[in-house]
Order: sequence, then structure tokens, then C-alpha cells
Amino acid sequence: MATSEVILTEAVPSLGAEADIVKVRAGYARNFLIPAGKALEVTPASLRTINHLKTKRAEREARELNEAEAIATKINKLRITMKLETGEIGKAFGSITASDLLERLTSEISGLVLPKHAIALERPIKESGEHQIPVKIHSDVTATLRVEIAAAPKVEAPEEVEEGSRRPRRRDQGAE
Repeated sequence: MATSEVILTEAVPSLGAEADIVKVRAGYARNFLIPAGKALEVTPASLRTINHLKTKRAEREARELNEAEAIATKINKLRITMKLETGEIGKAFGSITASDLLERLTSEISGLVLPKHAIALERPIKESGEHQIPVKIHSDVTATLRVEIAAAPKVEAPEEVEEGSRRPRRRDQGAE
């Protein structure tokens, strides 16, 4: 299998970030990466431009880290209260999942966009009380979300049965 070395000019998922020198299959480099402007062939001239790409990458990573730290500060200050329906003996109906928490967190902090798996719950929350949940914002930044789960008793509506009403017949029951 023929391979070639290329310098990435932008981040490519599952391959690398800008300014990385990676080995890929020759066809992938020739037919996709280079024509799309995502990579350059490794030549003496392109090796000189790698410094520019490295500074661009360092600026981007620093900016992302600063944004992540600002979001972490907001999340650390935040305290969310959620209700969980419980029965008479305190048993929970349903649970609070990571997607519920993510939805509530994005509604509390305007403009917040987090990946689906940013909130790492070992298992869904089924107990009332205070919980501290880690939120991974960046590879180097993790915030702690404080969630207060309040038990709300389930209110059941009484069934009303009219006098003289009878249960409808099933379709497979014929007239007797």
C-alpha cells in the first residue's frame, strides 16, 4: 500500500490538527486532502510554512481554552433545581439523565453549546438530594455542576366511572 506524508493545514477529525505531519494513503492525499486544501505535500517549501501553521494552531488552542475556562466558571457558579416525581413511599418514577441535564444547562446559560457526551453520568439520577456532576468542556477543563433534585409527589387523578356504563366489547367477541 502506497503512503505519503502530508502537512495538515486545518484540523481533520481522526487524523490530526493543523501543522501535523501525518502519513496517509496516497490516494486519500491525492484525491481528497490536497484538492480540498486540507493538506500540503511535504516539500522543503511547505516545511517552511509549517511555522505559520503552528502559530495559527497555538492561537486557536489558546482561544478555545480561554472560552472553555469562562464557561467552566459560569457552570461552577450555577445551581440547578429539578423535580423528580416520587410515589407515596419515596420511590422515583423515571429518572434524570445526562440529556435532561444538558438541555437544562443550555437553557440556563445562553449561547452555550456542548457536545452530547459532555456530561458524564455513571447512571441516571433516581434519588433526591444534591448531586455534583462533572461537565467536560474541553480536554483540559472540567467544571462541576451542582444539581438539587427535589422529590415531587405524583398526583393521580381519580378515575370517574359513569353509572350504567359498561366495558366495551372486544372486536373478537361476537354477540352472544
